Order: sequence, then C-alpha cells, then structure tokens
Amino acid sequence: MKKNMGSTDRIIRIALAILFGALYFTGYVTGTPGIILLVLGIVFLVTSAVNFCPLYTIFGISTCKTSSK
Repeated sequence: MKKNMGSTDRIIRIALAILFGALYFTGYVTGTPGIILLVLGIVFLVTSAVNFCPLYTIFGISTCKTSSK
C-alpha cells in the first residue's frame, strides 16, 4: 500500500472519529444514524492509522506531500 494521506487529513479524520464516537456513546445520535456514524468513525481511525485511503486510490487523490518508496 502506497501512502496517500497527509498529516492534516489524518488529524481531521481522527477529530471526526472522536466526535462521531462521542455523539454515539453520549446517546445524542442513536439508532441507525448512530451506528452509521460509529462505523464511519472506525473507518476514519483505521485509515488514519495506516496512512492509506482506498477511495483516494480509486479517484486518484493524494494529500500526502511526499511520495513513499
């Protein structure tokens, strides 16, 4: 997997994942929308951890400033 995510993108994804988790676990968003937000938050955390977003590959996007070898 080639790195295609920059640090700003990672920070935004982590912040959104924390927000989505907080909304779900505080009960502010419940039911199906809550589960969707929770799953999306988990996906954001995983993609941030590995510095790779599969959708970026499909659309040819890269927010990484330097290319990895």
